Amino acid sequence: MRIEGKEYRTIWFENNIVKIIDQTKLPHQFVIKELKTINDAINAIKIMEVRGAPLIGGTAAYGLALAVQENNDPEFIKKSAKKLIQSRPTAINLKWAVDRMIKKLTGINSDQLLSIALNEAKEICDEDEKFCENIGINGLKVIEEIYNKKKDTVNILTHCNAGWLATINWGTATSPIYHAHKKGIPVHVWVDETRPRNQGANLTSYELNEEEIPNTIIADNTGGILMQRGEVDMCIVGTDRTLSNGDVCNKIGTYLKALAAHDNNVPFYVALPSSTIDWDIKDAKDIPIEERNSEELSHVEGIDESNEVKKVLIYPKKSKAKNLAFDVTPAKYVTGLITERGITVASFDGLKKLFK
Repeated sequence: MRIEGKEYRTIWFENNIVKIIDQTKLPHQFVIKELKTINDAINAIKIMEVRGAPLIGGTAAYGLALAVQENNDPEFIKKSAKKLIQSRPTAINLKWAVDRMIKKLTGINSDQLLSIALNEAKEICDEDEKFCENIGINGLKVIEEIYNKKKDTVNILTHCNAGWLATINWGTATSPIYHAHKKGIPVHVWVDETRPRNQGANLTSYELNEEEIPNTIIADNTGGILMQRGEVDMCIVGTDRTLSNGDVCNKIGTYLKALAAHDNNVPFYVALPSSTIDWDIKDAKDIPIEERNSEELSHVEGIDESNEVKKVLIYPKKSKAKNLAFDVTPAKYVTGLITERGITVASFDGLKKLFK
């Protein structure tokens, strides 16, 4: 996808270095950061220089390649894998990518290890890009149906950033939107600000602007009244972990949007690649919900009058804050799951038919 008219992917390997777009600097600064060691990759995931389940998985894969490049001792690689998995607990793609890399590297001659690691990391990223493209092709059908019935702009509400910046390219929730736009279907996106890190305002709106797609940032609590007024035709969000029963774990606030959509008969879709499906956990209560630093709530960053990026405290100094990063939307509130293999109901039987 494009930034200032130039095509990018979110992560690539060049001259023995992994390069990423530092998302903590967006939208005010566009910075390409170099990851040279396994610790660089772990830190990039922890502090959210990269974020979004598919991109976290891709970064973990390249992180293990960096570990092999640094020290191809099996014990070092094993410890590196463990540290990667611990860096962010909720997104299942992280563990999925690490496990896939370790399986590929186990028992390999040390002379071949690095080239195999790099090839597998690239394959994981290429695969995700293709999956996201197919998600867009499949999700386009939903937008087309609404447009053919409405004969006017399709208003889509999304939450957090499930765009190309959260994947390798295309995005999950945004991929159908990009495909609709490319086909000439008029779309407008209501972009949830997504407190506390404002991924919607900082990232989703940013990338939609770059693709010249009309969008409007709203406070997280605004979606309900827009649905009541009939100003939302559909919701589409991403997911960090989807259980085999169709329950969806996504950025905090997704559950409330699903409830509002259900109450107002607004279709609520979740877009995901198969790497985001957790076939092992059966109960949503067992999903590890990340709790992040409360400073993400109490402080905000922005540009001041002198065009300098500043962080400021917005809460009373003595106040405490609890910063849960994700919530779970039960399958009964999900209209459909949009995957690379098609659209299905959010249920075990539905997912099993697509992914036997």
